Amino acid sequence: MVDEPSAPPAATGESRQRLRKLTRALEKVLPTEGLVTGPEARRVYECDGLSAYRRVPGLVALPSSVEEVVAVIDLCREHAVPVVTRGAGTGLSGGALPLEEGLLLSMTRMNRILELDPQRRIARVEPGVRNLAISEAAAPHGLYYAPDPSSQVACSIGGNVAENSGGVHCLKYGLTVHNLLGLELVTIEGERLRIGGEAPDSPGYDLLALLTGSEGLLGVVVGATVRLLPLPQEVAVLLAAFDSVEQAGAAVAGIIGSGLVPAGLEMMDELAIRAAEDYIHAGYPLAARAMLLCELDGTAAEVAEDTERVRALFEAHDALEVRVATDPAERARLWAGRKAAFPALGRIAPDYYCMDGTIPRHRLAEVLSAIGEMSRAYRLPVANVFHAGDGNLHPLIAYDANDPGQLARAEAFGESILKLCVAVGGTVTGEHGVGMEKLRPMCGQFSPAELEQFHAVRRAFDPQELLNPGKAVPTLARCAEWGGMHVHAGQLPFPELERF
Repeated sequence: MVDEPSAPPAATGESRQRLRKLTRALEKVLPTEGLVTGPEARRVYECDGLSAYRRVPGLVALPSSVEEVVAVIDLCREHAVPVVTRGAGTGLSGGALPLEEGLLLSMTRMNRILELDPQRRIARVEPGVRNLAISEAAAPHGLYYAPDPSSQVACSIGGNVAENSGGVHCLKYGLTVHNLLGLELVTIEGERLRIGGEAPDSPGYDLLALLTGSEGLLGVVVGATVRLLPLPQEVAVLLAAFDSVEQAGAAVAGIIGSGLVPAGLEMMDELAIRAAEDYIHAGYPLAARAMLLCELDGTAAEVAEDTERVRALFEAHDALEVRVATDPAERARLWAGRKAAFPALGRIAPDYYCMDGTIPRHRLAEVLSAIGEMSRAYRLPVANVFHAGDGNLHPLIAYDANDPGQLARAEAFGESILKLCVAVGGTVTGEHGVGMEKLRPMCGQFSPAELEQFHAVRRAFDPQELLNPGKAVPTLARCAEWGGMHVHAGQLPFPELERF
């Protein structure tokens, strides 16, 4: 549950004075169009994809070069004004929620692909480059960029680095961190750092992994070098319909247990299937209680052999039907329904709260059953869409923000799901980050000593904690205020869930 709106301090007279001084200083180093000061213009940046929580930033800067970023950071440090870095604003955990007494640093104007080398299979890009734009630029060379979040048409690489984003192909090809070779970073001291490079590995500590997923707390990403992969020779997508989520979960375990590593393995429950079908008309089986999409890629011979193995596994787990799509247009249509599942929920309710937790794969069926029990207890519908291959859940809780009681129930429902993830041996996040949304569950997963270590790492990069303050890692005082640390099975919100 997000501790909003009381968590951040309101702008005081002193902080407003610092902002006015900062504004005058920035007017000397940024072009007129690079600084947003008007109240209505600033309101555009009041939230990210977690739209239930909004806050108008005190000031917005839109740099178009690394030099401008350095100038902005130097002045913010000099005037002790906190900085929240924002990419495309598609994040779902409130990581880009601005501060009334702070500056929002929008990276959207730094959107150039600086280099694309098909021989070395790399691309050097600025942080505002859209995820999909890299694959579009690489396609004529027979290459692509593997991480593909559902928002890939809009989300930016800088934001992907901040959240360590994944996508439907993360099972085989990994998350952003597995496809990243190097970063260029501006520290709070205004220093430009180059981390990693073009080699598969670099000497010293693995700072590249530390920075990926750090949610803007350690520095401002101003450039990235990413790995490009050859487009597969052959691709097939299998759709399997099941009469229960338990059968679908067992089929997932069967595929992974067989040694197969699909390019993608996704599950949708009945509500998600119906919502996506009504919205996209992908041809999904409306009679199914659960559905799996399994993508296989490789050589023609490999895909043909693996397709028959997966088909046999689906049938052995009592699939109601199995379809195979090899035509590119048909494959795209099947994936379009999955990737549009989030907005499709708008046909069920005006608002949705998208959770993100990860569990051991073998607990899928149990956890989905428990989420169903919670849905009835909280009196809110939930559609389950997730990366079944790696146990990353995305429950979509439908609610109506016009009814104040429903938002509170949606928050409590989401927190209960995350507590359950921890209780079964999982974690409170997968690829959406912690942001503001998961601060309370972080208190349950990590001990005081672990949280303090996180803060120590952060202070090593940003002693004043000016970069994205109040996000990603809760303070020990806040955890104590919220009431205790560590969640165990006996602390779960429903007695019937104690079996976990």
